[in-house]
Amino acid sequence: MKIKEIIQHQIIETQEELAAALKREGIIVTQATVSRDIKDLMLIKIPYKDGHYRYALSTEKPGIMSKNHTSFLFQEAVIGIESSMNLIVIHTLPGSAQSVAAAIDQTRYSEIMGTLAGDDTILLIMRNPDDVELFKKKIQELLKA
Repeated sequence: MKIKEIIQHQIIETQEELAAALKREGIIVTQATVSRDIKDLMLIKIPYKDGHYRYALSTEKPGIMSKNHTSFLFQEAVIGIESSMNLIVIHTLPGSAQSVAAAIDQTRYSEIMGTLAGDDTILLIMRNPDDVELFKKKIQELLKA
């Protein structure tokens, strides 16, 4: 698909930039189409320099980030972790919470009941308080890798 080719050869930060790149290739699309294609292709935004982000493909199976990519994302974006009872709060750089939360959701850890992400904060709801320390250790491992 043309979108995959474009994001592999160009730095594309926004849906508007992607639509413009497609237009240069002779493909006219609406913003809604670009948004749907991004979702269908399961594109992710990764940090690349100076606080900017770009669209990228997952390096492994569709919908599942590689451990290396997840580790890189966490190392670049996560700035703090706190917990209380069965809740974990992960603080990220501004604009990074959605990507980090998506990576966590894709792990499908059974101890997580759900995630909620804002711009720079993620709330993880664990099934029971005993799961909190175990999951925090998993996150710390990704931060060190």
